[in-house]
Amino acid sequence: MSTAITLQPVARKNVLSPIVIIGALFFIFGFVTWANSTLIPYLGIACELTTSEAVLVTFAFYISYAVMAFPSSWVLKKTGFKNGMMVGLLVMALGALMFIPAANSRTFGFFLVALFVIGTGLALLQTASNPYITILGPIESAAKRISIMGICNKTAGALAPLILGAIVLKDSSALEAKLLTMDAAQKAAELDMLASRVIMPYVVIAIVLVLLGVFIYFSHLPEVKAEGEEGEAAPSASFVQRKSVFDFPYLWLGFISIFLYVGVEVMAGDIIQIYGSSIGISLDVAKHFTTYTMIGMLVGYIIGIVTIPKYISQNAALKLSAALGLLFTLGAIFTSGYASVFFIALLGLANALIWPAIWPLAIDGLGKFTKTGSALLIVGIAGGAILPRVWASLGENIGLQQAFWIMVPCYLFIYYFATSGHKIGRTKKA
Repeated sequence: MSTAITLQPVARKNVLSPIVIIGALFFIFGFVTWANSTLIPYLGIACELTTSEAVLVTFAFYISYAVMAFPSSWVLKKTGFKNGMMVGLLVMALGALMFIPAANSRTFGFFLVALFVIGTGLALLQTASNPYITILGPIESAAKRISIMGICNKTAGALAPLILGAIVLKDSSALEAKLLTMDAAQKAAELDMLASRVIMPYVVIAIVLVLLGVFIYFSHLPEVKAEGEEGEAAPSASFVQRKSVFDFPYLWLGFISIFLYVGVEVMAGDIIQIYGSSIGISLDVAKHFTTYTMIGMLVGYIIGIVTIPKYISQNAALKLSAALGLLFTLGAIFTSGYASVFFIALLGLANALIWPAIWPLAIDGLGKFTKTGSALLIVGIAGGAILPRVWASLGENIGLQQAFWIMVPCYLFIYYFATSGHKIGRTKKA
């Protein structure tokens, strides 16, 4: 049973303007998030890290979602979606500026703190923007709207490694060879110069974030509310007797699905560069691999926009995506060289519609619990912190390629959520 969605009159009259504004936010999400794919090998060289240490980049960034999602929900209840988004952008700008002292001191721990602060701002933005775009129109077409946001996100994600990689990883293979011939003093000086390359890009990012925050503040972005929230229409019988988010089993299964999905998405996007380099592909070539994953996701989003809900339902798209993810994972494990990397990149295509489909299936019918339920799903983004760390630890013992086996149960669980998990506890009689 679908929940009726109520919008304030201004939102009914003009949905395009909010979509454009939220699309700009998703572009920012994408650029900042997928810049991590370049930061991992970059900081690996600049701070002389092992693979497990370098993957702490994703851990620091994504664990912030687990820490800050529920505080973000509290902030949104006080500020509303619009002001909450502005605050999130300013927090991200602060984190970007922290890259200056981190680079000047070439201290990996400082970089991790800066990434955590950026992730904190993103947690607030994600907690606001995902439910906002979901309930901006009919729940049946929510995956289509989220797919449009995904195009904005992954277009930026495709550009980020190209732009940042051209700046901070320029001639990286030659530099690695050169470092092997230097004494300690020369090496330290060279690495200090390398670390300084990241300052200007993140200063520019900070400026853009502040400007966008100011724009959001002065924009006419309307507030939207799901049925059952304060000040809105009376809730339907499907959730009138529910007292907390613990009364929605399908929401919790959606949370697990988000956790697993983000983990495999980060491995397909951020880890692919390390993986390619580990099997003998030059870093000058491997630094572009994330872009290929993002292109796959863009293709998937376009397919979603065209087909959902006209030709296939959101849960049908989720089932197909999970099945393709399983197939491409096995391809990556049982092939070698560029073919294996190609299958990892293809996971971008498989992953594209998973997030857009899980969100509406998981928060449909939450009513007054929509913001809290959305915060719970945002906590699931911590999968991007945990699973890559597990992959890296396994990889150091059994090989990075064999470590991709951890993706198999992830896609199997997502398939379960698509087939029956999203129905559990869907209705409850008054």
